[in-house]
Amino acid sequence: MNQTKPKLWTKDFIILSLVNFFLTLIFFLLNATIAVFAINEFSASTSQAGLTAGIFIIGALIGRLFTGRIINSTDPKRILVIGLIFFTLTILLYFVDYGIAFLILSRLVNGIAMGTASTVIGTVVAFTLPASRKGEGIGYFAVSTALATGIGPFIGLYMSQHTTFNMIFIFCLLLGIISLATAFFINVPIMKTTETKHENVGFKLSSFIEPKALPISIIILAMTLCFSSILSYINLYAIELGLVETASFFFVVYTASVLISRPFTGRLMDKKGANVIMYPAFIVFGAGMLLLSSASNSVTLLLAGALIGLGFGNISSIAQTIAVNSAAPHRLGLATATFFIFFEIGSGFGPSLLGLVIPTTGYQALYAILGIIGLTVSVLYYFLHGKKERADRMRIAASKG
Repeated sequence: MNQTKPKLWTKDFIILSLVNFFLTLIFFLLNATIAVFAINEFSASTSQAGLTAGIFIIGALIGRLFTGRIINSTDPKRILVIGLIFFTLTILLYFVDYGIAFLILSRLVNGIAMGTASTVIGTVVAFTLPASRKGEGIGYFAVSTALATGIGPFIGLYMSQHTTFNMIFIFCLLLGIISLATAFFINVPIMKTTETKHENVGFKLSSFIEPKALPISIIILAMTLCFSSILSYINLYAIELGLVETASFFFVVYTASVLISRPFTGRLMDKKGANVIMYPAFIVFGAGMLLLSSASNSVTLLLAGALIGLGFGNISSIAQTIAVNSAAPHRLGLATATFFIFFEIGSGFGPSLLGLVIPTTGYQALYAILGIIGLTVSVLYYFLHGKKERADRMRIAASKG
C-alpha cells in the first residue's frame, strides 16, 4: 500500500526545504546580533538599534505583499532566482560603512529580498505537494524553519562572542550564495491561470491578501506574538533564575520535540483534519508557558521547552496547511503570503509590545499571562475555523454514509 503513496521527498522538495532553512537561519542569526552591531559600530541609540532589527520585518512584509500578487502570473523559478540574487547582493551592504541610516536602509532592502524568495518557496512547496499528503508534507517542510529558529540565534550569539561581525556577515553571504546556486537545480511548475488575469487588476485588498486565509492567519498572529516572548526574553529570564547554562539547551529541546512530533501530526491531519491536532496543541502550549512561568530548576525549564515545541511547533505547521488549503489554486501565492505576513507581524513586533509590559509584570507573570492567552486562543480558533471544519467533515461523512 505504501508503494501507491504519492512521493513527498522529491529532489525539488529537498532543495526548497534546504534553501528555506538557510534563509530562515540567516534571518534569525542576524536578528540576534544586528542590534549589538549597530550599537557597537555606529554608537546607535537603543531605539535606533531596535529599528535596525525590526525594519527587516517591514521589508519582508513588502516583499511578500507584491510576490503573492504576481507569482501566479509569471515563472516562480525566475522570481525565486531574482529574489535570491537580490538577497545575496544586499548581504554585501552590511560590509559598507556609511552610518546607521545606511545600515537601516540595508536591512529594509535585505528584508524585501527575503520576503520575496521565501514566499515563492512556501507557495511552490504547497502547490507541488500531493493533496492527500499536504499536511504531512508541510509538516516536514516546516521542520526546516523550526531547525533554523533554534540554530540561528545560537550560531549568532556564539559567533558574536568568539569572532568579528565581518565574519558573521561572510558566513551569511556564503549561505546566500549556496542558496542561490542550489535554486538553479529545481524544476518549478508554472502556476499561471486564467483567473489571475482578472483578479490582479487594480489595487484592491484582495489583490494582495487572500481573505479565506485571514481567519487562520489571525490565529497565527496571536500565537507568534506569544512565542516571540521566548525568542527575545528567554535568556534574560534564565539569568534572573540563575539557569543560564540550561537556557542554551532550551531551543535544542524545543527543536527535538518539533522534529519528533511533526511527521505524526502531519499524517494525522491528512486523515482526521486539523482540529484533532490544533485543540490539544493550544492546551500543550498553554501548559508549557505556565510551567515556564513557574520554572525554578533545569528540569522544569527544559520540560517547558518540550511542551512549547509540541504546542507552537505543530500549531504553526498545521495553520500553514489550513491557509493554503483554504485558497483556490490560482490564489495559493496570496494565501501563503497572507499567512507569513501575519506570522511575521507577530514575531517582529511582539517583542517591542511585550517589552512595554515586562517592567510592570516581570518575566514570570508575563509568561503566565501569555500561557492563559494561548489557551484562550483555542476558543477564537473554534469560531474562526474549528467550527466550520467540524461542520464540513460531518457533511462529508454524512454524504459517504
